[in-house]
Amino acid sequence: MGFPDLLETVPDLGEGIRGRLTANQPLSAVTWLRTGGPAQLMFQPADEADLSAFLKKLPKDIPVLPVGLGSNLLVRDGGLEGVVIRLSARGFGSIEEIGGNRLSAGAAVPDKRLAEAAAEAGLGGFAFYTGIPGGLGGALRMNAGAHGTETRERMVELTAFDRDGNRHVLTNADLSYAYRHSSAPKDLIFTAAVFEGVPRDEASIRAEMADVAAHREKAQPIREKTGGSTFKNPPGTSAWKVIDAAGCRGLMVGGAQMSEMHCNFMINTGDASGHDLELLGETVRARVLKHSGIRLEWEIKRLGRFGPEGPVEPFLGEEEEAA
Repeated sequence: MGFPDLLETVPDLGEGIRGRLTANQPLSAVTWLRTGGPAQLMFQPADEADLSAFLKKLPKDIPVLPVGLGSNLLVRDGGLEGVVIRLSARGFGSIEEIGGNRLSAGAAVPDKRLAEAAAEAGLGGFAFYTGIPGGLGGALRMNAGAHGTETRERMVELTAFDRDGNRHVLTNADLSYAYRHSSAPKDLIFTAAVFEGVPRDEASIRAEMADVAAHREKAQPIREKTGGSTFKNPPGTSAWKVIDAAGCRGLMVGGAQMSEMHCNFMINTGDASGHDLELLGETVRARVLKHSGIRLEWEIKRLGRFGPEGPVEPFLGEEEEAA
């Protein structure tokens, strides 16, 4: 079941807008888990000016959500109400050397492409992005990291637009970065950022990138429909270790499974619904809580309305009993 067409209910919404507007866009086509309901309206702006103009026209009671490459996203079966903004590679996918060991990059740039551009420029410190299957917008928002390095160590400043279409420039300090977290207001849409590296010879950078890629190939189910790491690492341990100890390696709910290769990776084996995937995740959280007393936190973002199967309760609704 779709949503009412916003282009009909807000008749002048598309006037003067140069980007692409699509009503009831299926999000299963753009998320790596390949499941979930539609976006009421998807907007792919042509550039920053187009994005600003659209936000200024959009009624303030209509929700807005930016979605990047969809690698870290579980969309529920009922879909997303309001407007999903997806930045295009054409308008937000450029990378430029700007001097001072710095690169300017659009938020639609895939993480691994920034690593490649940095290598070509002889800038070290970006190889970790080779192993992160997402885009820079998401990396900036959640302080993505791997192999001992995080986004906060490379980001200098970023450009963002608020719900009213106003442009802002935020420094690294403004984001108050922490593990898989930034303090940026939720309504900000990141469009570009400046990153700084350290001079290194290209051969050594590429050797490091190759090591990161080889590790990912060996340890992660990269050829499956997955959203990457499902849960954040608890203090003092790894999520996969407590999941494995609770007997959840290979656990299945419908078409959803915790990977046998890396049990902190949730995969869609072929026909999983959003409900299957979220129920699997909450089953794992409940079992880990019961086994070790650890409350795993989701790293994958779960968004949207629940479908006809109804809601999935956190920890299966048994958090207090297990505690």
